[in-house]
Amino acid sequence: MDILNTLKEKTYKIEEAFLSPFATFSKNTLGRDKAEKPCEMRTDFQRDRDRIIYCKAFRRLKNKTQVFFSPEGDHYVTRLTHTLDVAQISRSIARTLNLNEDLCEAIALGHDLGHTPFGHSGERILNKLCPMGFKHNEQSVRVVEVLERDGQGLNLTVEVRDGILHHRKSGKPKTLEGKVVSVADKIAYINHDLDDAIRAGVITLNDVPAQVLKTLGKSSKERINTAISSIYRNSIGKNSVEMEAEIKGASEELRAFMFKHVYLRDVAMAEEEKAERMLSDLYYHYLKFPESLPETYKKLLKNYAIEQVVCDYLSSMTDRYAIYTFQKLFIPKGWSFGDESR
Repeated sequence: MDILNTLKEKTYKIEEAFLSPFATFSKNTLGRDKAEKPCEMRTDFQRDRDRIIYCKAFRRLKNKTQVFFSPEGDHYVTRLTHTLDVAQISRSIARTLNLNEDLCEAIALGHDLGHTPFGHSGERILNKLCPMGFKHNEQSVRVVEVLERDGQGLNLTVEVRDGILHHRKSGKPKTLEGKVVSVADKIAYINHDLDDAIRAGVITLNDVPAQVLKTLGKSSKERINTAISSIYRNSIGKNSVEMEAEIKGASEELRAFMFKHVYLRDVAMAEEEKAERMLSDLYYHYLKFPESLPETYKKLLKNYAIEQVVCDYLSSMTDRYAIYTFQKLFIPKGWSFGDESR
C-alpha cells in the first residue's frame, strides 16, 4: 500500500516541478459531489479518465454518426474516433503549454458522451421535440452525473464535469485544460470532417478557399500541426489558450466553409428530414407508452419529467439501434404463407 501511495505522490511532485503555474494541479482538485475513498495509486483525474473509458456510453460512440449517417466505408470518422482525435490533440496542446494532460484527456474522452444518433442533426431534432430543449454538452454531463451505472452516475470531479459542460464554442471553462479541449474539439472536427467529405465525394480539396490551405496546410496532418504550433507560440506562459490571429481567422473561415458546403448542404438536410421523422415517431411513441421504456429509464420517471427521460433514452441510441427500434415498432413484419405450390 505504501508503494502505491508513493506512485501517486510521485505524480504530484512531477506536476509541481513541471506544470505551468496556470495549470490545474491534481492534488488541488475541488473533488466530487459524493465523497469516496481515494484511489491509492491514481490521481482523481486519472481515475475519472478510467471511469469514462469503461462506461457504456463511451462504448456506444463507435456506432454514432460524426457527419455522415451510418457510413458504409471503414475509414469514416465516427463519434468515437472523433473523441480519440480530440483526446490526442488535447494532450499534445497540454504538453506544449505544460498543463495537466490527465485532466485534458478525461474531459476530452467525456465531452461527447451525450451526443445523439445521427450527429448534430439528431441534436437539432431532439432540441425541437423536447420542451426543455436539448444540448449535447448538457446531456454529456447528465450522462456522467445521472444516467451511467443504472442511475448512479460516475461521480466525476468538478473540473472534469465543468470541462465537459463548457467544451462548446460558446462555453467558458474554468480551467485552462477545459479551454484546451474546447479548442481541440474544433481543430479535430473541421479537419477530419473535411477529409471525410472529400472521401465521400461531397467536395474536393480544390473547393476549399486557396488562402485557407496556404495558411493552414493541405493535409489534416499539416493543418493540425499548424494549429497546435500557433497555440504554443501565442499562449506559452500565459493564462490563455488561443491561436494567433491569422491562424484563428483561417480556421474560422474553414469552419464556415464546412457548414455551408458539407454540414448544411441540401443532401445532408434531406437525410436530416428522414432522421426527424424517425426520431419524432419514436419520441411520441415513448411519451404515449412509457411502460415500453427499458427498466433503467422507467426508474428515472420517479424523479424526472417523461419528456426528459424519453430524450435520455433516444439520445443514448446508436444510429443502427435507432433504426432497428423504429423498424421493430413501426415497420410491418412479413408473413409466412406456408407451401405456396398448392
